Amino acid sequence: MINVILRLLMLTAGIFLASFLVPGITVDGYGSAIKAAVLLGVLNIFIKPVILIMTLPITLLTLGLFTLVINALLLWFVGYAVAGFEVASFISALVGAVIVSILSIVLNRFI
Repeated sequence: MINVILRLLMLTAGIFLASFLVPGITVDGYGSAIKAAVLLGVLNIFIKPVILIMTLPITLLTLGLFTLVINALLLWFVGYAVAGFEVASFISALVGAVIVSILSIVLNRFI
């Protein structure tokens, strides 16, 4: 249970950091960021593995870089689904996904 809460906090921190660094990503408040983190976490658990299997050939051809595109698409979808969290363009979603991924990698080293 503690692990789930820590991962939710890491996603929330990543979303806030992305909104601070990327001009096309905006978050209205803590509630919106937490909702976006929960939805992004659920999508990462249930939808992302299916998408990864479906796009396995292109992921192998790009040596795994297509995974960043998948992360960006999921973040872009969350921007449409959660009120108070907006992602302006795909490029903003791509940069935001890179930031969230890097922060998650760094924080996972400490946990």
